[in-house]
Amino acid sequence: MSQPKNIQEFFDENVSLVKEYIETKTTVYKLKATRTVSSVLGTLAWLIISAFFIFLLFIFIGLVLGFWFSEMTGSFVSGFGLATLSLVFVIFLLTIFRRQLFIHPLIRIFIQAMTRDEDATEESTEKYRDEN
Repeated sequence: MSQPKNIQEFFDENVSLVKEYIETKTTVYKLKATRTVSSVLGTLAWLIISAFFIFLLFIFIGLVLGFWFSEMTGSFVSGFGLATLSLVFVIFLLTIFRRQLFIHPLIRIFIQAMTRDEDATEESTEKYRDEN
């Protein structure tokens, strides 16, 4: 950059640089937000698919237990009734321990998903600074 002759020339030269800097920073923040949102949505999709498969697992476990108890008791009604009671008991236990089993681990997963992106950004920024 050449030496400006007066203050007006200085501002004229640097206004475009400031505009470019602001546009670049805006783009960087948009990209960071996009990466964070996509990471969180990916984790959420994984959780929904996992919940669906766990639901299917409970259905098949209920059927297997129902037929097994039916074979033991000799009655479909009593066998499937016992299977239903055992699944209700499991759901009751899951409800009691929902914070330890579901809420706290989910919070940790989302925090890790969001901070993993920030850590990667900080590492790449430090690497770039070290190179220059």
